[in-house]
Amino acid sequence: MGFAYLSGCIFFTVYGQLIIKWRIGRFGALPDSASDKFLFLVQVLLDPFIISGLVASFLAGIFWMATMTKLDLSLAYPFMSLPFIFVLLFSALFFNEPMNLYKVSGMALIIAGVVVSSRGLSQ
Repeated sequence: MGFAYLSGCIFFTVYGQLIIKWRIGRFGALPDSASDKFLFLVQVLLDPFIISGLVASFLAGIFWMATMTKLDLSLAYPFMSLPFIFVLLFSALFFNEPMNLYKVSGMALIIAGVVVSSRGLSQ
C-alpha cells in the first residue's frame, strides 16, 4: 500500500505542475505594476484549472504523509525525483519544450540514482 500512496503523490505532483504551466501560459506574463499584479493573481487564482492544480499539490502532500506511515523515508524519498522525469517528458510532449542531450543525460542519471538507492535499501 505504501507504493500506492507514493504513486498518488507522484501523480498529483506531476499533474499540478503541468496544469499550472498550461493555464498560466494563457494569462501571459506577470505585469510590472503592483495593482496589475494583484488583478493578474486574482484572475489566475479564480481559474478552475489553476485551482485544480493547487488542490493537486495539497493532495500530493496528503499522499506523501500517507506514504510516510507505510515506507521508510530513505526508501520513499528517492522516488520523489521521478516527477522531474515525468514533467520533463510531458513538457516536451504537451508544450513542445526542447529536449536535448543534457536533459536526457540528466534523466538517465536520475533513473540510475533511483534504481541504485532503492536496491541498496533491501540489503
